[in-house]
Amino acid sequence: MNAISAWLLSANIKLNSPDLTAVYEQQAGGYLYKVFPTGDSCWLAVSWPSGSRIAFRMAYSPDDQLELKKIEEQDGQVSFLLGSLLGDYESVLSLPSTANAVCRLTTTLKAAAPLLFPYWPRDIVPLGAPGKKLAEGEIKVSQVGTRSGQLYFSLTRPEAGAVLYLQNLTALADYNQATETSAGDTVGGEWPEIGFALPPTLKNKPLEAGKSYVLSDVFLAFSDEVPAEEPAMVRQYLDLLAAVYLAIPKPATTYKHWPDVLSKGLEDLIESPACWSQVAGHQYFNAYVCDYATPPEIMVQLAVLLPLLDYVEWNDAQLAVMKKIKEGLPAFFDEKFGTIMRWHPKAADKMEADEEQKKPLVMDSWYLQHPLLNLSRLALKGDQVAEKLFLDSLEFAIKVAHHFNYSWPVFYKMDTLEVVKAETQPGKGGEKDVPGLYAHVMLQAWELTGSKRYLAEAEKAALKLKGLGFELFYQANNTSFSAGAMLRLYKITKKEVYKELSYLCLANVFKNVKLWDCNYGYGQNFPTFFALFPLNDAPYTAVYEEQEVFCAFHDYLRHAEGQDILPSLRLLMAEYIRFLVDRAVYYYPTVLPGEMLSEEVKVGQVDPNLWIALEDLHDGWEKSGAVGQEVYGAGNAFGILPRHYMQVEGKPFMIYTDYPTYGFASHKHRPAIFRLAGDGRLTSRLMLVKTDKGKMPDFKVTIGGSKTPLTGKKTKDGHLEFTVPGDSEIHINWRKT
Repeated sequence: MNAISAWLLSANIKLNSPDLTAVYEQQAGGYLYKVFPTGDSCWLAVSWPSGSRIAFRMAYSPDDQLELKKIEEQDGQVSFLLGSLLGDYESVLSLPSTANAVCRLTTTLKAAAPLLFPYWPRDIVPLGAPGKKLAEGEIKVSQVGTRSGQLYFSLTRPEAGAVLYLQNLTALADYNQATETSAGDTVGGEWPEIGFALPPTLKNKPLEAGKSYVLSDVFLAFSDEVPAEEPAMVRQYLDLLAAVYLAIPKPATTYKHWPDVLSKGLEDLIESPACWSQVAGHQYFNAYVCDYATPPEIMVQLAVLLPLLDYVEWNDAQLAVMKKIKEGLPAFFDEKFGTIMRWHPKAADKMEADEEQKKPLVMDSWYLQHPLLNLSRLALKGDQVAEKLFLDSLEFAIKVAHHFNYSWPVFYKMDTLEVVKAETQPGKGGEKDVPGLYAHVMLQAWELTGSKRYLAEAEKAALKLKGLGFELFYQANNTSFSAGAMLRLYKITKKEVYKELSYLCLANVFKNVKLWDCNYGYGQNFPTFFALFPLNDAPYTAVYEEQEVFCAFHDYLRHAEGQDILPSLRLLMAEYIRFLVDRAVYYYPTVLPGEMLSEEVKVGQVDPNLWIALEDLHDGWEKSGAVGQEVYGAGNAFGILPRHYMQVEGKPFMIYTDYPTYGFASHKHRPAIFRLAGDGRLTSRLMLVKTDKGKMPDFKVTIGGSKTPLTGKKTKDGHLEFTVPGDSEIHINWRKT
């Protein structure tokens, strides 16, 4: 047990006093809930069936005596009205019900005076059994930066169970705006000093007297299991997270017309000289707008090419730019090493080497695997040049895997395989999700050639992910691709370990999302709910990784069709996709106010009139676009359009949903039938999107072939919009008016 603060020592003694009397007591969902005033605080104490207890602070007024004025019960909620020197508190408790297994506790303060909070204690006390010392426990997940305000932990001595605590940081926007504070790094701590602490008001920006502010809005999910093994822990976390997700308020989304966004982005991508460089008679995409100092990278070329391929296959179109990209790819192959290289060999020596990986023969571990994965995708579609580049590079990739025993460092030298940088941080290991990415590459090689050697390689690499827990995640897209590879291995081998490893990968991804909306500062200009961070310590969300995770989730759900997959994952993945389709347009500087764009740019330049996405969106008090305008993030729109717009042959409309779908085939026959992904307790937007100036047909939209049609609403652009439950079969019929 770590040493504890005087504040926690005092709170523990008071809450274990034999003279303490509850002012409210209720059983719900197998747990006992009691409310205790203890002088300067008011607490909700929750007891497990085993008798172990944990307390959550409802209200706090330092060096004060809280006055309980009233308890009101209405519509399943209990309100506690408390007077204090700081002002009037209201704490509203919503207990678990048969429809909702989650407890909610919301506290609002009406300030009595202009208030500053230079310090605020964390709000959880792990009491253990009455009369005993503080319970011992283990924190498995806590907030990093501006990710979800979550804390996932177990009480281990006495063994009680696990808790998922999620602070709804969206609700704190008025506090953050008034005090000019961030909601980042507010939930966490070290055992036993854990929980949420209000960000300190260090800028002399007070709360306004007479105004009400939400100081806490916490959702709690409990389990009486302390998982002994990694797979059980992962399942528990995902199930508790999904339960809490169902309970939290979620922002409304709006329809974004992605065909227009794609058209503008495609024109700027092709026509803007800022996106291109020329080497040895071939043209290549820059990584960033106006980034002429960095030589062409094969990852960048393929990261744009593959989404373009998705688009032309969907649209049955031809794009000359794709031929231009493909013609330049063979130049990245180095005959001496027998592999593709990261940097264009004829321009690599021009790098300024201002970063440790910006040297001709230094390879970032995932930068070899990712282009191979994309080349394999082209090869499986019949591209012979890509197939040769892919197959000719496999021996080198296998050599590297064997050299590092399937555990890759961060950087190594291509000629000697000498490690340049072993760990992301001291003691944290290298790029831990690369074994999964390598397994994906090997599965592609097996599918292309039929050689069981590659399948064996995939299995050996996959098992390196076991035991990594919540430390597996290095980069969001690669962890997501790893999840898909593990699911494919499970389907091929029927070995449960691979399905469990796919869950482990996805749990690591959902640990790194932002389940709140940053409605303060510049954050008022763009939505952030369910945004995903590219690295486990990145201070911003990034367009490229989000776009690739979006595609990886679609692919995972496609492979999961007909499989017995954890329902909580189906729910969370579909919801991430739904919010990404709403949010992703805000990566384009063209839709953001100029004052929130950074004046200083790390790489290249930012052109606010160019439909090329910014790499980075930040916390509400920080300007965005500080890294640069990401050409290799251009796949944003090209990934969304083919996956969310279904074309009906010869008809003046498209069918759009913001959930993934299964089973739709493009045809002119009626009715159109397809199935939505997701969970039936949540809803998706369905749109019949007008594609020409003529009159739309009359539509009949039903769920599962029901005789009762849904009622849609017409938008100002002439589209027809419906709200439909997830995991449902949609039937759409039409006739001319």
